[in-house]
Amino acid sequence: MAQTDYYEVLGVSRQDSEEEIRKAFRRKAMEYHPDRNKDPDAEEKFKEINEAYQILSDSGKRAQYDRFGHAGVNGNGGFDRPFDGFDVFGGFGDIFDSFFGDAGGRRARSPQRGTDLQQRVTLSFEESAFGAEREVDISRVEICHLCSGAGNEPGTPIITCSTCGGNGQVRRTQRSVFGQFSQVSACPTCQGKGTTMESPCSNCRGAGMERRNRKTVVNIPAGIQSGMQVRLTGEGNVGANGGPPGNLYIQVDVRNHEFFEREDYDLLYALPLNVAEAALGVEKQIPTLEGTTTSLKIPQGTQPGAEFRIRGKGISHINHGRRGDLRVFVDVQVPRKLTSEQRRLLEEFARAFDPGALQEDEAATAQVSENGYDHADDWDESEEGREGKDKGIFDRIKDALS
Repeated sequence: MAQTDYYEVLGVSRQDSEEEIRKAFRRKAMEYHPDRNKDPDAEEKFKEINEAYQILSDSGKRAQYDRFGHAGVNGNGGFDRPFDGFDVFGGFGDIFDSFFGDAGGRRARSPQRGTDLQQRVTLSFEESAFGAEREVDISRVEICHLCSGAGNEPGTPIITCSTCGGNGQVRRTQRSVFGQFSQVSACPTCQGKGTTMESPCSNCRGAGMERRNRKTVVNIPAGIQSGMQVRLTGEGNVGANGGPPGNLYIQVDVRNHEFFEREDYDLLYALPLNVAEAALGVEKQIPTLEGTTTSLKIPQGTQPGAEFRIRGKGISHINHGRRGDLRVFVDVQVPRKLTSEQRRLLEEFARAFDPGALQEDEAATAQVSENGYDHADDWDESEEGREGKDKGIFDRIKDALS
């Protein structure tokens, strides 16, 4: 199956900078995050986006991918194992074995790196902003505690293989029309190890490794976002034959906040104001992530959508710790329900701007008073009634302030 181009996954070009790739990843991750997107294929798409970002955000891996495609970033990068992915004992392997001998015996005794593990954690919005410490449960392969990785029952001997003499390989000679050929392969008795044991370990049955459950403490850095990973080097499965262990990758999901949103390292907050506050100006207490408030003066005549910045009250940068800003956007709210006193004051306010503005509404006002209605929700709520109300006094107040 053809693999999707990582640049296409993130919607960027090969000339885009690391910063542009990072922004594209953030947009895509927000769009397809399983907590936000309930489409059946959203989780698979989210994993694909994360995989693409892990490659393109690393300059070394990106260079290999640009040069060799997916083959350059699979396994060992496609350099020191150029025939990786083919059957070692068939295909190209047979050709190499005929000339150089099978590497099975050497491979069985050579150090091999352990495989990586992945775990998922969910953080609150505040934890992602300030950092957190989490304890995670993992199941990983470790060295057998009984035989210490030797594979034999403690106190019993390990014997040199009588079939291969401890080499881990056997040579077979074959005749053909072209002459005599020798082929070296892994010893079938010891599977290339060069030794056998009288009594395999009762705990691991000779494997030298066992699976155990562990609790691991993870330090989540401040400023992390959904889709990012934390790597714990050496906390994966143990390597074979003394090889290094794999890594543990912690996949991070972040819950939404009640009223804050995030854009890069800035916080976004919508501040509700009524018409009078926007027109006359007001001092408001703005909430912060620390759970406190900070004072913000809104000048008179502030328009809907106006933006104010409170420096240093955003989220810490994951690399250098400097915090972004808290960006406050003004949301002027026009009331849909009014008491008779509120209406009277607004009418007086409107007359101050245009004394003749309310003449056409006097008949409607008199009718309302005659019927004893005190609230705007007692008015006609039909389509025509709402349209007349929306185009009445409040639109003229908005026009006068703008």
